[in-house]
Amino acid sequence: MGIDALRTAVRGTVLLPGEDDFEQAARPWNTAVRQPVAAVVTAADADDIARVVRHAQRTGRTVVTQPTGHGATGDIAGAILLRTGLLDEISVDPDRRTARVGSGAQWGRVQAAAAAHGLTGLAGSNPVVGVTGYTLGGGFGWFSRAHGWAANAVTALEIVDAAGERQRISADTDPELFWALRGGGGDFGIVTALEFDLFELPQLYGGRVSWPADRTAEAFETFTALTTGAPAELSVWLQRYQLPGAAPTVAIDFAFLGDPAEGRALTSSLDTIAGALTDTRGAMTPDRIGAITAEPTDPTPSLSRGELLTDLGDAVVKTIIEAPVAPLLNIQIRGLGGALAATGPGGDGARGPVTEPYALYLLGLGLPHLADDVRAGFAAIVDGLGTHITGAKPYTFLAPGESASTAFDPATLTRLREIKRARDPHGVLRANFPVLE
Repeated sequence: MGIDALRTAVRGTVLLPGEDDFEQAARPWNTAVRQPVAAVVTAADADDIARVVRHAQRTGRTVVTQPTGHGATGDIAGAILLRTGLLDEISVDPDRRTARVGSGAQWGRVQAAAAAHGLTGLAGSNPVVGVTGYTLGGGFGWFSRAHGWAANAVTALEIVDAAGERQRISADTDPELFWALRGGGGDFGIVTALEFDLFELPQLYGGRVSWPADRTAEAFETFTALTTGAPAELSVWLQRYQLPGAAPTVAIDFAFLGDPAEGRALTSSLDTIAGALTDTRGAMTPDRIGAITAEPTDPTPSLSRGELLTDLGDAVVKTIIEAPVAPLLNIQIRGLGGALAATGPGGDGARGPVTEPYALYLLGLGLPHLADDVRAGFAAIVDGLGTHITGAKPYTFLAPGESASTAFDPATLTRLREIKRARDPHGVLRANFPVLE
């Protein structure tokens, strides 16, 4: 049975190499990544997804699911690329403070639906990121210090398993698979819908203050002070930028879950740094959370690297604060801690607590003539940090060429691999970063 048989098997669209629109359909969010797949299927519904999996099982192919294209690695030659963006329904139950969303839903729309009821999900910083991939990988953003990993807020998942059967997974129906799906990545089933808890958020205060690069040392000192002993409701990130054609800058971004007056008082130290270029601080609703960092919402070619930091000591200052940003575009440090470092009241999924107090994210343009210099810049920073990085990485920070094994402790990785072998012995399903390699 050839790949062309998919056309009669599904209600959605099927594109094959050489056909009009195939290249566009196969393109991931990171346009520096190429995906040499055998077909791109845009599913019309969950039944389509089941048919695609059964076809792959019969023909010995692999299915890779990318609702929005984020997190692509390119290591999927010959696979069937499944797009689930049309499964984007969103339903909010304000009385139960829960949401049910289709696998193609993006965080911006979910936040808007929840904000209408004074509620929020545990979204990231970019409104066009898909809920599913972000959550399956753990998911942490502005509200995670207060409420923990997005994966741990999940109460049930509707999936198509490796046999092509539809299931509803919860702690009661299948606790082992439920554990793996909450933070273990997308290796264990194709999610068609998620149900998760929402959180009350009657007030929110946040924004960005940026300065010329000559204020970097002051900004770093302020960032360090703000993140040392900060209440869990306050999340603070430091950004150093070197954008093409622009002067280098430094910025402090933050979000405070509470009264704007209290948030203003907690972050008043930002006013001690003179010469601000921009200041967007103010009260906001959770559907506007993406405005804090104003990240790109269109596909771009990029290279990235994420690490977890043990501290902000002298080696960190010398390596990533005093050195130039170029050839990178951005050096970001996120304050962690709070609920991210604790076991939740309902127990944790596969992500588990993270004990490192800071996360480092490095970003550069993925253009061919710049790629070698950007990678060398990454290596220089990592080498300079030495033992101040642990080698562990958040799953959602993984980049092409990296391994899922760095996102989990050995015991968790072993358990995930055992579940993968038991639930998908023929390797029909493949995450962007599979647990088996």
